[in-house]
Amino acid sequence: MAVIPRISHGILSLSIDNKDSLYKAYMPFVTNGGLFIPTTRTYQLGEEVFMLLMLMDEPDKVPVTGKVIWVTPKAAQGGRIPGIGIQLSGDDAALVRKIETYLAGAMESGRRTNTL
Repeated sequence: MAVIPRISHGILSLSIDNKDSLYKAYMPFVTNGGLFIPTTRTYQLGEEVFMLLMLMDEPDKVPVTGKVIWVTPKAAQGGRIPGIGIQLSGDDAALVRKIETYLAGAMESGRRTNTL
């Protein structure tokens, strides 16, 4: 699978290696942008998380701090992937611009994502 979440010493790691996976994970409707992270670990709404994001062709991992704003539990209806949605901080504006550049023209496609 293209999106590979891992937890290492309390730090989430997310690798997104193609445009389709990025489209499914990105939440443009969230203030400052958001990302869906597949995980079976339990998180609470409002919890702060730290993640290292490996984004497509970028040479370095991007450190991201976010707040949990979405939880899809295990065994969710409709075959939804369990995970969390995190709201990015205002400090991540450059990352959001980069993501939206990768997704240029695709964000209005109406295709199914991991959140809506």
